[in-house]
Amino acid sequence: MGDTDQKQRAAEAALEQVEAGTVIGVGTGSTADFFIDALARIKSKIDGAVASSEASAQRLRGHGIPVLDLNDVGELPLYVDGADEANRHLQLIKGGGGALTREKIVAAASRRFVCIAHEAKLVDVLGAFPLPVEVIPMARSYVARELVRRGGQPVLREGFVTDNGNAILDVRGLRIAEPAKLEADLNNIPGVVTNGIFALRPADLLILGTADGTRTLD
Repeated sequence: MGDTDQKQRAAEAALEQVEAGTVIGVGTGSTADFFIDALARIKSKIDGAVASSEASAQRLRGHGIPVLDLNDVGELPLYVDGADEANRHLQLIKGGGGALTREKIVAAASRRFVCIAHEAKLVDVLGAFPLPVEVIPMARSYVARELVRRGGQPVLREGFVTDNGNAILDVRGLRIAEPAKLEADLNNIPGVVTNGIFALRPADLLILGTADGTRTLD
C-alpha cells in the first residue's frame, strides 16, 4: 500500500470529527486535498469552510463548498490539515506547500486541530524535514544569517512566492529537541513572518493512515 492510500484513509477518518451546521478550517497540501474531496460528500452538512491557501479555496469552491473569510466567522470548532513531520507530543513541522502562515492562523483560531498524515510522518525528533521559514523579502539575507547562527543551513525556495507575497527559506540541519522554544525564538527574528514549527499550538488529535487502517494519537 502506498502513501496515497494511507493519506486517503487518514483523510476519510477525519470526516467523523465534522459537526453538522458548522464552518470548519481546511488546510493545504496533498493530504488536505483528500480531506476536501471527502468533505464534498457531506457538504450539505456544513455551512462552509475557511481555507488556509488560495489553492485549497479553489478546490473547495470546485466542489461547491462555500469559502468564508476568517474575519467574518470568528472562532472555528475544527481545523483539519496535514503535516510534513509529527512527534508523539503532536508537535509538527508544516509548510512544505508554503502555506504555513495562513495554516498557523487558522489553527490558532480553531478550538480543535486534527492533523491527518500517513504513518511515515511520525518521528521521534523533528527536523529531518527542512523547516520552512516565511520571511519578508527585504529581510531574507539577514534572517538567513540568523538561522546559520542557530545551526541551520537555510536555502531560498527558488521561484516561489507565498500567498502573502513573501519568500520561504527551507532550513536543513536542525535537530529540534525543544520545538516550542525554537518556534518562539525564530518568530522573534525581525523579518520572520512565522516558521513551520507548530508546537506552541500543536495538534489535538493525530490521525495516521496505515497499511491496516488508521491509528490515532491524542
